[in-house]
Amino acid sequence: MKSEFDILVIGGGHAGAEAAWAASRLGASVAMVTLDPTRIGQMSCNPAIGGLAKGQMVREIDALGGLMGLASDATGIQFRMLNRSKGPAVWGPRAQADKYKYAAEVQRLLGTCTNLTIIAGEVVDLTPSDDGFKVALRFADEAPHVHAGL
Repeated sequence: MKSEFDILVIGGGHAGAEAAWAASRLGASVAMVTLDPTRIGQMSCNPAIGGLAKGQMVREIDALGGLMGLASDATGIQFRMLNRSKGPAVWGPRAQADKYKYAAEVQRLLGTCTNLTIIAGEVVDLTPSDDGFKVALRFADEAPHVHAGL
């Protein structure tokens, strides 16, 4: 396995997936460390994307080339405009997604990033060094390892 990366992303939730996607698309060599790669992009018990506040954030992420809007469009099962009985200032688009298909779509999209390495494990230590950071990883099925240059 490669041991030097430009960027280390810890965690495969929504923010981690977006960070890895953006950095990879900008040409950086990216490592994402997550406890269980099959849970990358997993949604909570309420699989909604959007609403009044989050809807604005999703539109901004989408305008910057993010993956949340792509995955949501591909896996949405219901699309609604909330607060239609009020003025347009408080309307908020919301999509309900199939939570399992959403996670699979996020994983599929991340799989298209040729400079992204997904590591099953956890970061157990992060130490500054002269040329970056030394990172100690505990792989999902092994003892800790120390890698330089992350």
